[in-house]
Amino acid sequence: MSAGRGGTGRKGPLTQPGGGRNGTGASEASPAGGGIRKEKAGKPGRPGAAGRAAESAREVALDILVRVEQQGAYSNLLLNSSLQKSALSREDAGLATELVYGSISRLLTLDYVLDGFVSKGISKLQPWVRNLLHLSLYQIMYLDRIPSHAAVNEAVNIAKKRGHQGISGMVNGVLRSVLRAGELPVLPENISPEQRISILHSHPLWMVKQWAAEYGLDAAEAMCAANNEPPAASVRVNLTMISRDALLEQMLEAGLAASPSLVSPYGIVVKGGGNLALTSWYRDGYLSVQDESSMLVAEAVSPEPGMRVLDCCAAPGGKSAHMGELMKDEGYIYANDLHPHKAQLIADQAQRLGLECIATGSTDALLLARSLEPESFDRILLDAPCSGLGVIRRKPDLKWRKQPADVTSVAALQAELLQSVSRLLKPGGILVYSTCTTEQAENSSVIAEFLGNNPGFTSATFTSPVWQRVEGTALAAGEGLQLLPQHYGSDGFYISRLQRLL
Repeated sequence: MSAGRGGTGRKGPLTQPGGGRNGTGASEASPAGGGIRKEKAGKPGRPGAAGRAAESAREVALDILVRVEQQGAYSNLLLNSSLQKSALSREDAGLATELVYGSISRLLTLDYVLDGFVSKGISKLQPWVRNLLHLSLYQIMYLDRIPSHAAVNEAVNIAKKRGHQGISGMVNGVLRSVLRAGELPVLPENISPEQRISILHSHPLWMVKQWAAEYGLDAAEAMCAANNEPPAASVRVNLTMISRDALLEQMLEAGLAASPSLVSPYGIVVKGGGNLALTSWYRDGYLSVQDESSMLVAEAVSPEPGMRVLDCCAAPGGKSAHMGELMKDEGYIYANDLHPHKAQLIADQAQRLGLECIATGSTDALLLARSLEPESFDRILLDAPCSGLGVIRRKPDLKWRKQPADVTSVAALQAELLQSVSRLLKPGGILVYSTCTTEQAENSSVIAEFLGNNPGFTSATFTSPVWQRVEGTALAAGEGLQLLPQHYGSDGFYISRLQRLL
């Protein structure tokens, strides 16, 4: 899981000149992005200290943004490594994190606004200058706790360090013109609803059109808004070691803002708790960091103690481990991944959690049916490779890296994988197909094709306790359930439960 965004308050688009606030009250941001999350900035009584710390955070963020653009680096991996090397405090690391993810997530909107103020166009600028304007405008438009004049002054100081007087003057002029402009972005009246959503919520137009066609305009806009919100921090409790209530009590006693997940009976949501993978609870195997939607997958598989279970594409091992916990570490789970180093991650997770029922292997999942006995597993999980468009809030780069052709190509692979591994399921067994995407070409279409070609299988999704819990919020998409990011503030996920007839 990528580093979460935190440490800063947010605001909507700038509505007053001179860097004024947007006038909304302090409230927790809603899953659909309708609210504002405010937090206090820095410590009182230390003039200048916050400015110096914020400058270093901005410079770290700027270096990351330039490398993401120039080298194609993944923001979450580069951010994690850069923060580990830096001497930033927790608060300043939170600001750098917010600036990186926020600037990438809001890229289209930021470019749209800046193109109206940069005479030769934002694309013609040097990469470091362009990204400096991005992160500065992001602060002005979206970060409530940073005064706009401070964002401008820090940008000018960085420009003076890295460039000549002309560049710092241009940066100063552009940003001060932004402050005088009033509410931004200013949208033309003659654009389509999809174009408005694309610009306002910073998503590729093709993506907005696709979601509008699949879910309707209102849902498409809610998806885009939700994708721009910071992801919630959630953990799965290892019930072989501790109950959810007991761990929740310990967290509350430690001063954490923790609450039971409404999505999964195994989950706890923690606000402002930092990196929970650095806690003793994680080290001792009491919990795993996992998105709430992802927790539903193992529950849908519903493995029982003593069963033989196959996890076809298992890395990094969260779902395999969850199944092992549900089985009370009794039975056998074969957790496979294409890459040996990722298979090792699964083994490491199992060891940390005290699970001995998980064996790991490394092969192409398309070849599993050749090396394993037919009809030899009671349960099979195919958490298929996918476009990942359900996890954009965690990996905002995906918006700009993916193209429609990517969906088409991976859907063909998914269909092939499902057909191949289905031979390994015992009569009466359950096969769960899941993805972390919202694209029906990869989800319900794959399942419809499979069921059409395999009359020996039937859908068992809507008799599952998982569906009974989320029914009324999640969507019934073909023969599976579809969670969208605005439903619970968790990842977009698709889960289809198939049973082989006797």
